[in-house]
Amino acid sequence: MADDRRADVPPGTEAAVLADRLKERIYATITMIAVVVGLSLGDVGPLGAVATVLTTALGLWLAAFVADQQAHRTVHRRLATGPELRRMLYVSSPLLSCAVGPAVLIALAALDVLSLHAALLTAAGVGVLSLFLWGCLGGLRMGGGALAATVAGLADAAIGVAVALVKAAAGH
Repeated sequence: MADDRRADVPPGTEAAVLADRLKERIYATITMIAVVVGLSLGDVGPLGAVATVLTTALGLWLAAFVADQQAHRTVHRRLATGPELRRMLYVSSPLLSCAVGPAVLIALAALDVLSLHAALLTAAGVGVLSLFLWGCLGGLRMGGGALAATVAGLADAAIGVAVALVKAAAGH
């Protein structure tokens, strides 16, 4: 039987935890695409943009953490502690890390390396590209070959593009 663990994953981390963590990363990426596209359509400066990106990531993480604790409390009749709490924090951490790329690009805009509009659209493009790559990886891991992996990647990227288009069409 194949070992599903990777070298950079804590020992004893099962595939379900990794799947939950990846789900959070994909969710955060889609949300951040919408946020940066919305910011690119508005009249915001670098400080406002980075504050929005960081508070969005923090808000996503807090919402997920509170929901996890609430669900645990309801089902188990106690707060998650120890290994359960560590699992929640490990799974939800990509919700915070989704802000890093956009924040770096916004910082480059603040330093006049590129325009804020270009930084925000680049952040959206990187988000769509990451969805494509995750889709490709999933397709390859399922054994579908390069064509199936590409189709899976394009389908995932299409979701990111659709989110961006809806945000742009709404004009905010």
